[in-house]
Amino acid sequence: MADVLAPMSGNIWKIIVKEGDLVSEGDELIIMEAMKMEIPVTAPCDGTVKSLLVKEGDPSEADSVLLIVE
Repeated sequence: MADVLAPMSGNIWKIIVKEGDLVSEGDELIIMEAMKMEIPVTAPCDGTVKSLLVKEGDPSEADSVLLIVE
């Protein structure tokens, strides 16, 4: 199981996956917006998205857990 963390403070711009989706290491899961840049958040390992802890438009602090891959 792996927690997927926000790489920096910003807003959740787009969620690409949903709970139950199979993902591979390196797949884009979420796109954050910070300082007018898009920052992709990728899967740290192969697995299944167990739970999404954010919604589109939510603010997020650096190193906060965005979702869990199992």
